[in-house]
Amino acid sequence: MLTRYWHDEQGLATVEYALLLALIVGVALTAWTTLGSKVNSVITEAGSEILGS
Repeated sequence: MLTRYWHDEQGLATVEYALLLALIVGVALTAWTTLGSKVNSVITEAGSEILGS
């Protein structure tokens, strides 16, 4: 089945789009995780300052 897609232009384009989508999802998840950690840190620090802890 994969060899048929390999020789088919449309199938090859589909595989390329799937790989591109996987790459975009990986980058988005990494950015989301990093941004979430930084936002959590800022909110925690702000809460500590407000409460005077």
